[in-house]
Amino acid sequence: MKKIFLSLGGLLLGTILTYGQATISPAKPQSGPIVITGATIHVGNGQVIDNGYIAFDKGKITAVGSGAAPAISGAKTIDATGKQIYPGFICPITTLGLIEIEEGAKGTVDDQETGDMNPNVRSLIAFNTDSKVIPTVRSNGILLAQPTPDGGTISGQSSVMMLDGWNWEDAVYKADIGVHLTWPAVAGGRRRGGGGGGIRGAAAVAGGETPAERAQKALDNLDSYFAQAKAYAEAKAPVKNLRFAAMAGLFNGTKKLFINVDGSKEILQAIAFAKKYGIQPVLVGGKEAYLVADVLKENNVPVILKETQALPPKDDDDVYLPYKMPKILQDDGVLYGLTGIGFWRQRNLPFEAGQAVGYGLTKEQAVSMITLNNAKILGIDKTTGSLETGKDANLFISNGDALDMISLDVTRAFIQGRDINLDNLHKQLYRKFSDKYGVKAD
Repeated sequence: MKKIFLSLGGLLLGTILTYGQATISPAKPQSGPIVITGATIHVGNGQVIDNGYIAFDKGKITAVGSGAAPAISGAKTIDATGKQIYPGFICPITTLGLIEIEEGAKGTVDDQETGDMNPNVRSLIAFNTDSKVIPTVRSNGILLAQPTPDGGTISGQSSVMMLDGWNWEDAVYKADIGVHLTWPAVAGGRRRGGGGGGIRGAAAVAGGETPAERAQKALDNLDSYFAQAKAYAEAKAPVKNLRFAAMAGLFNGTKKLFINVDGSKEILQAIAFAKKYGIQPVLVGGKEAYLVADVLKENNVPVILKETQALPPKDDDDVYLPYKMPKILQDDGVLYGLTGIGFWRQRNLPFEAGQAVGYGLTKEQAVSMITLNNAKILGIDKTTGSLETGKDANLFISNGDALDMISLDVTRAFIQGRDINLDNLHKQLYRKFSDKYGVKAD
């Protein structure tokens, strides 16, 4: 990735964007115990605690319950009567922190590398903690994210990052959790936007081949590449191959393979491919996952759905299918999570989850979809994703329903117990022009 250019470009852009605007500094470590009382607590695992309390110290949750909070010496008490407490929302598969200005500012775009096979590329070192976009997303309760590389067939490795920190070393929550692969599309069906996903490089073969032949050639190349990588991992060769070395975790179970795939036929191919190499797959997109839900459940393959507020993949599909998909997978016993689109639109993640409530999910299932479910899929559920004793104090307080764009109003947020600054560029501009026109700012 463009490490040098990102540093220089980020410095210049930061100077431009922060001119005349307040600086939002990272939070300081938790200095003493905190107890929040009187709130409705959405635990994240489906449980709701009325008139609840939650206590945390040194970044860890120490107590959760209903009624009167236990006496804790020196604790700071926050009265949240009438308010809602949620686990911090988790946003997987995003370019948040990798892109600042999407169009017209190439120096602020660092989400992909040249070439087709780049498993050694690490997104975390390009993560820009000074991004002006991050605070706008954080203000809607999204506290953890998985910045993900894009482009090519194997785009690189992703990590889980905290949306608060001085630099990427401070922000990293769990490093290099998986490798990202775009599955070759198989021709067939009337799909909007190519439904089955696309592939560049190996599949972009000219010369009169049919789409099926191009897809098969891409699959053969992919199979050969993974066979070599597995052989390299098993042989422990003295000669270092950075690309193959980066894939070793796929074969020993320490990394997951995130496969961008939508069509049912391609999904079955991808599952069979992963089983062949003993790899733990996660489907990303999965627009036709409902057609092969039995196979997904049988093989314990989770799905990260992409936005509910979208059209279905095929012209003759139920127009409400994207809204219904979480409920379908819930009923079929498939582990599913949710992401949004791109980077700045991830602020709508809770509302995308809320959309599914109108089509069958309960509110607590929708909360779980973007908290505990996403945490399970990313392999971080032992430390976050729900409000339970012993887990990290990643949580926020809202005046209203966090899945409702009208009532969501995040008043406090904590990442590992740190009291996060919820100011952002949007709020600063609102205050600025409220002053200009004499309108009272909230």
